[in-house]
Amino acid sequence: MEGFCYYTPYVDPNFEFLIEQINPPRVCIDNDASKDCTLIKVDSANKHGILLEVVQILTDLDLVISKSYICSDGGWFMDVFHVTDQFGQKITDEFLTNYIQQAICTRRTSDKKQNFKGIEMRPQQLGMKHTALEMTVTDHPGLLSEVSAVLTELGCHVSSAVAWTHKHRGAVIFYVDEDVGRPITDQSRLSHIKEQLQIVVGAHNKDGEKQTVRLTAPAVIQTHTERRLHQLMVADEDYKTCGSCGGSVGWKAVNKKVNLGMTCGCTHVSIDKEKGYSVFNIRCRDRPKLLFDTVCALTDMQYTVFHASISCNCSVATQEYYVRRKDGCMLDTETERQKVTQCIIAAVERRVTQGLRLDITAQDRLGLLSDVTRVFREYGLSIMRAEIRTRGEQAVGTFYVTDASGRKISRETVDAVKGVIDGSVEVHHDKLLSKVAGQSSSLADKSTGSEIDDKPSLLSLGSSLWSRIEQISGNFGALRP
Repeated sequence: MEGFCYYTPYVDPNFEFLIEQINPPRVCIDNDASKDCTLIKVDSANKHGILLEVVQILTDLDLVISKSYICSDGGWFMDVFHVTDQFGQKITDEFLTNYIQQAICTRRTSDKKQNFKGIEMRPQQLGMKHTALEMTVTDHPGLLSEVSAVLTELGCHVSSAVAWTHKHRGAVIFYVDEDVGRPITDQSRLSHIKEQLQIVVGAHNKDGEKQTVRLTAPAVIQTHTERRLHQLMVADEDYKTCGSCGGSVGWKAVNKKVNLGMTCGCTHVSIDKEKGYSVFNIRCRDRPKLLFDTVCALTDMQYTVFHASISCNCSVATQEYYVRRKDGCMLDTETERQKVTQCIIAAVERRVTQGLRLDITAQDRLGLLSDVTRVFREYGLSIMRAEIRTRGEQAVGTFYVTDASGRKISRETVDAVKGVIDGSVEVHHDKLLSKVAGQSSSLADKSTGSEIDDKPSLLSLGSSLWSRIEQISGNFGALRP
């Protein structure tokens, strides 16, 4: 029974398209069934990845999914989501409900445009208008500042960018264009940009460490940005160190079931076997987009979710998935079970809130990202996670920063940064969710509580000197081989 597989017949993709046309998805948005949340019910012909598509649409709208029940047996997909907005209110806006219905019912490859006045969507798929720059590198303080400075020197305007760090590794996706708004398509120019960036990221690499720099021309179909970041970090094998942060791996037999339990920080994953399914149980602290991250990990590992139950109680999220591999088989080796466990833990950890959140709004221009990140670097701040996008003539960025020395960020530093950056800076005094050991050196302080130290800084002279050094080094142009 260990290697038993359920037979999965081949289905022609054109037949799947025909079935979808005969039985298009149905979406019901119910505000009467619950007094606390809106119920979104989805019925559709099943296909691999449909769960991720639906969850992606809801999370891109910043909706909070507190509970969900999923069933996709028998070739039919039925799901119920309990959702609210970011303020815990029901979804009552008519434009928003219409958008949700149209977005779910429209195929991913459809040419239909989904534009609704008054609904702001984050630019998660910009490959049709901009050149995509993907990087996986060794994480170090000042990384984003160095890369964005080179892009500015080369005349590349950053229209959008997302950066994550995890386990001493970093993944960044830039969407860039010429300073006049055109995508970069000239191959010799793309090669030159790639060469310059490889010099920058290679300067911090030790022997044996991996790095990748990849530029892609505008494409009709582009992978969702955050899903692509997960894929980049999996390819970079950041998940392999999850077991080194205090987690434990153990095998035990319970009623003839094989059970693997692994704890990593605040995340616990166990794998059982039940009635022909591999059963994944995940327990961790709840946070925005958690469901998207776990479903994304399972989908990209080629697992099909047949049944699932998701809930949240007292800020602790519980997720249970009944899955098989896409070929119909269950997990049949210890190595596979351990890899899946580590990949799920990594998917949860990558977006855990760490550091002080700064929201910056400024007039968009060439070199804006370089200037902002240089200010962070000059004041000894490391960027743990960032999301930058343009909205008309304005650029909006969200940065999670920590002190590069491992101390709490002083009030003086925050005020100084706010005074230097040319734009509005809003500081969010978020409390860290948890302390996760084994992170990058720039993640040194993870203790719960405010990230701002109200005590006077004792290192003002040293900080000032370091700031001057960074200002001088920041004036160097692009490196030459």
